[in-house]
Amino acid sequence: MDTTIQLPLKRLAYIDWMRGLACVLMIQAHCYDSWLNPQARTTLLYRWSQELSTLAAPIFLFLCGVSFALVTEGLRQRNKPRSQIFKTALWRGGEILGLGFLLRVQEFVLGYPKSPWTDLLKVDVLNILGVSITFMALFWWLMSVNSFSGMSKGHGGVPLQTEEPAGRRRSRLIGLALLIAAVVAIATPPLWTTHRPHFLPWMLESYINGVHNFASPTPWIFSIFPWCGFAFVGLAFGSFLFSDFAQRKEASALGIVGAMGALACGLSLWWDYSGVRIYAVYDYWHSSPNFFLMRCGILLLLTFAIFAWCRWGWVTQGFSPFIQFGKTSLLVYWVHIEFVYGRLSILPKSRSTIPLATAGLIVIFAAMTGLSIWRTRAKKRAAVNLQSTATQSLSEAM
Repeated sequence: MDTTIQLPLKRLAYIDWMRGLACVLMIQAHCYDSWLNPQARTTLLYRWSQELSTLAAPIFLFLCGVSFALVTEGLRQRNKPRSQIFKTALWRGGEILGLGFLLRVQEFVLGYPKSPWTDLLKVDVLNILGVSITFMALFWWLMSVNSFSGMSKGHGGVPLQTEEPAGRRRSRLIGLALLIAAVVAIATPPLWTTHRPHFLPWMLESYINGVHNFASPTPWIFSIFPWCGFAFVGLAFGSFLFSDFAQRKEASALGIVGAMGALACGLSLWWDYSGVRIYAVYDYWHSSPNFFLMRCGILLLLTFAIFAWCRWGWVTQGFSPFIQFGKTSLLVYWVHIEFVYGRLSILPKSRSTIPLATAGLIVIFAAMTGLSIWRTRAKKRAAVNLQSTATQSLSEAM
């Protein structure tokens, strides 16, 4: 989802392509899940459709962290005040969280009277994206406050605070962001099982472990543990892109990232098969830190593969629907939900065959592509009109 802080920064094609891929994986999974009849749900197509969709949420959260790093570091390099950067980031986090609640209200109203009131408080992906941005904003503020290394003498011998070198500050940010991600992953199993915060109301506990109003945590609720961890991994990767090495040798830097992804996948499997268990309840596929590490490895491998595809593949020529989706992912997510799951569904729910559902998927894909193009062009026209108005006002004032 496009959860970046809206500022005129240069876009990275492979970041947009990766976000667009998450949109496509999400849309196809939603279409088949909503429309296929019970018999079609037993097929291999449906199984793989849903398995591939599990990549979408980690991608969105990972890229949320990447975008956060790109924007905040870019503003810092342009000497924007720390307080302004912090307020902008904090406002964006609150905005995304508010949109998450607004979407739940919309779903409740359109589904009334069948939709239960508890759905209004379900922690969906927009909610956890907003929470993640807020946490990253607070983390960034603490890092920036502690980035002054000492005192120096300015003009006339007046003592001035000096900021630590950018490289050292960036390395510290990367290390601490990865440490936070690791802590989130390690704390997830007990918070899901033996040390659940039962003292909290279920609507608050749901933000911790995704319990919602069920008897136990559910993996399809987007709780802080472990989902926020992916955002901090993205924050570390985005900060790494500003390093001197990544700026000078981008391809080599992304190659190292891909190698680290492969290593993470290998370590995940090794630790899982080692038989060492430190938790009372071990669930590899949902709450285990080993599975979190596997997902992070896949994200890094995917990032390198998409970078290579966008740099050397034919995707760099002409129009790319994936890149287009990546530019307007929030709009695409918001609108397609109603035409797939809501009362405006273009096909009957749970009664469609695979060919019919696939045809509906193509229609949704085409419609969302058109909507995305319209939105992009509308934003460009608005920017041009604003610039023309400003130029005209300046000319009249002179």
